Amino acid sequence: MVSTFPNPSSVDLSRIRLAIRSLQPQLVEWRRRLHQQPELGFQEKLTAEFVSQKLQEWEIEHQTGIAHTGIVATIKGNKLSTQDSVQTRLIASLPTPQVLAIRADMDALPIQELNEVPYKSQHDGVMHACGHDGHTAIALGTAYHLQQHRQDFSGIVKIIFQPAEESPGGAKPMIEAGVLKNPDVDAIIGLHLWNNLPLGTVGVRAGALMAAVECFNCTILGKGGHGALPHQTVDSVVVAAQIVNALQTIVARNVNPIDSAVVTVGELHAGTKRNVIADTARMSATVRYFNPSLKGFFNQRVEQIIAGICQSHGASYDLEYWSLYPPVINDIKIAELVRTVAEEVVETPMGIVPECQTMAAEDMSFFLQEVPGCYFFLGSANPEKDLVYPHHHPRFDFDETALGMGVEMFVRCVEKFFSL
Repeated sequence: MVSTFPNPSSVDLSRIRLAIRSLQPQLVEWRRRLHQQPELGFQEKLTAEFVSQKLQEWEIEHQTGIAHTGIVATIKGNKLSTQDSVQTRLIASLPTPQVLAIRADMDALPIQELNEVPYKSQHDGVMHACGHDGHTAIALGTAYHLQQHRQDFSGIVKIIFQPAEESPGGAKPMIEAGVLKNPDVDAIIGLHLWNNLPLGTVGVRAGALMAAVECFNCTILGKGGHGALPHQTVDSVVVAAQIVNALQTIVARNVNPIDSAVVTVGELHAGTKRNVIADTARMSATVRYFNPSLKGFFNQRVEQIIAGICQSHGASYDLEYWSLYPPVINDIKIAELVRTVAEEVVETPMGIVPECQTMAAEDMSFFLQEVPGCYFFLGSANPEKDLVYPHHHPRFDFDETALGMGVEMFVRCVEKFFSL
């Protein structure tokens, strides 16, 4: 089957304005410096220092130390409408300017990098394997361009540099610290470099984009014994195996087929020897879904299944279940704004990918619960350069041409949002 996506080598970079194209070498330099110094969640001290240093250099007002290592920069536009004059603005009581937030995450992953590149991670066992170094560079480039072109927009832009997206989640602590207040944010946008899409594409849709994620750990408590005398035991392995199978019926038979969901048992540990029946078995699992109305349903159903199977075998259990992130739900109007901007930046119609949902999760969802907004994917894979490894892979890397495209997307979104 012939791909309908643009060939990365044919991407039309003339759609990126000259000022942003000239910024591309700095974007690459910043990204590579960040890539060499990856830091885990709430430990992004070097990253935050670098971001703050650049913002100070550009005389951009900003706050540091929010939720440990988070930063919020504020840039005020000074574009006058055709109805305004300087005198009018000085003497009249004008409406409070609108505020648009842009969010970028900064943290890395506990992965040993296998890429042999000049900008390889210098921190053993830690790697930017999800593109957050690129997100931070794009946000910096956006801040720089907006500060230099404040005459092109009339509102206030808050750029949120967020820690700990991967774990345990920095969005909620930043919200609790008041990053959406003073001045109050009216809408928010964010992007994710996405190696599931090729360079030159943008994945954007209204409604659910990414899934909610819930987790559970369960210990099955049986009765151990000799492998040749099972009648004297309660085999925790047999109980656990039946639970793993039965859990799949939640999606297959309890969830509306129209609603996508996933229950994955990723860990199962039991036993020490082949002829010993284990008295305990431990499992860990993840649950994913798009429909917010399913919140609380899986928790109840998982425990019902575990309790029923354990009771039928004479076993007991210890269950720990918790919710990590809600689903990423894009606002219809802001998603449409992003889509129209994407049409100006990438080739259409093949460059716009509306069906781009994924069961991966993102704590951008907490921001979107507070204010309307849109999170979108920016294609970053390039098979011609062997830049196709998936996110969280030790050889993950992306086509850095996407950095300038990301800045262009954000800048145009700012200009269009304040012109509505």
